Amino acid sequence: MRRSPRWLAAVTVLLWCALLSARAATPILAVDSVGIPVSDLERSRAFYRDVLGFHEVAEREAYGEEYEKLFGVFGVRVHTLRLQLGDEFVELMKFETPRGRPVPVDSHSNDRWFQHVAIIVSDMARAFATLREHHVAFASTAPQRLPDWNPNAGGIEAFYFRDPDGNHLEILAFPPGKGQPRWQRKDALFLGIDHTAIVVADTARSLEFYRDALGLTVAGHSENFGTEQAHLNNVRGAHLQITALRAARGPGIEFLEYVTPAEGRAIPVDSRATDAWYWQINLVSSDPSALAHALRAPRVSDEFVELPRRELGPARGIIVRDPDGHASFIQGIEP
Repeated sequence: MRRSPRWLAAVTVLLWCALLSARAATPILAVDSVGIPVSDLERSRAFYRDVLGFHEVAEREAYGEEYEKLFGVFGVRVHTLRLQLGDEFVELMKFETPRGRPVPVDSHSNDRWFQHVAIIVSDMARAFATLREHHVAFASTAPQRLPDWNPNAGGIEAFYFRDPDGNHLEILAFPPGKGQPRWQRKDALFLGIDHTAIVVADTARSLEFYRDALGLTVAGHSENFGTEQAHLNNVRGAHLQITALRAARGPGIEFLEYVTPAEGRAIPVDSRATDAWYWQINLVSSDPSALAHALRAPRVSDEFVELPRRELGPARGIIVRDPDGHASFIQGIEP
């Protein structure tokens, strides 16, 4: 049957409208928090609270069939502590059972299991002195001031360090005119979390997942290299393409694509939630089940899970992996 060009054009418009409508109906509303693995919850509680100024919000211990399905691990039991700094949250995750694998001792910042959260400070010198007073483990050589020739990053001061489990954290200080206006406050030393950063193999492929499928918005881009960047990442010859994305609320998600050296190792394909390198970005969706099915991404969860309502936290959700294997918990929050 022959169809006119006008008829074909109308069908095409209707199909695009349906696609856009379906996407618009299931956006990511917020980046709720970042899940950070720990091996000793009391030790980590003291570190994040007493050294970095986080406040305790909630604590829960979860186990049972629903959580086995959610994390894709039989016999899982997880103890979670939710902490707040400024307007942002992290969740310290202690998997009581089963035991997972440790982070490889020869890990580097260009390995794709690398992830960190960036904590904004009002005074880099004072923050660095505070960290030294508490004998934190360095990951950078020293605080670095990014060079002025870099229009998007010039003047930013940054330093990587490690928590008691060796997880990477970053402190950042923005000069006037960069970052959100609230990061210019001087009423506290540790102000909040600007973003979580993940190492990716291919920015374009990651954008298809986070921007095109999840609906996050690209908020900025920078190309960073030189001695300052190399000493910040503690990787010789570090040359990065950095892309920042945001939802309407919550911290950003930042891609770190290493142009050089590009031989960073991939996240093991058999990674499980109990492994010490497992971090989790917790996302809020208006319809997590529809979004999860639309993604067609590799899953951590055995299926979409309805969690017991008596527990603190989300009542339904699923954990999926991005193209590099980083985990995202797509959740719906009960009113």
